[in-house]
Amino acid sequence: MGPLTVDPAPGPGQDWDDLVRIWEETDAPEGCKVEIIEEIVTVSPPPSKDHSSTASLLQRPLYSVIPEDWGIYQTLGVTLPGRGGIYIPDLVVLPRTALFGPGNTVPAEEARLVVEITSRANANHDRVSKVNGYAKAGVELFLLLDPWHSGRPTATLYGEPEDGTYRVLETVEYGRELTLPEPFGLVLDTGVFPIS
Repeated sequence: MGPLTVDPAPGPGQDWDDLVRIWEETDAPEGCKVEIIEEIVTVSPPPSKDHSSTASLLQRPLYSVIPEDWGIYQTLGVTLPGRGGIYIPDLVVLPRTALFGPGNTVPAEEARLVVEITSRANANHDRVSKVNGYAKAGVELFLLLDPWHSGRPTATLYGEPEDGTYRVLETVEYGRELTLPEPFGLVLDTGVFPIS
């Protein structure tokens, strides 16, 4: 099953609040991910076991290097209203103070690192729309783990967002090491990630 889209009823010129209302009211099966990507509400199926394992295997070393007042979240919505989006990254690392206040989301610019793990259902969103959206929102680091990349699973680290564009800091095939720069200072062994 691929991602489904929800027709945002008001059509062209609808405002952000209408989209958010549709997003909040979308009744999706448990475990599905409901996001707004380029002003379209999308529903993706629950992640595979390999996808979930990858998130878990990455989360463990990240906890060993982040400050105590930061957290790692798997189902937290990040808003990019100027980019027409609410994304639910596979992992987002940010200071816990970003969670203070009302609502179900945090501004994307609060994130210190976002991680997306592609699946067959969402690969193009992760590779194109989200790379652009996170860069334009000023997210410091974006790690794309792509077990579906042309038969050669890859990990790509994007950073240094400037004028809405990322610089590719490093790309490695699974099995090689990738370095997350400070404030993480972490060398990741991508060989531990399952290949779907």
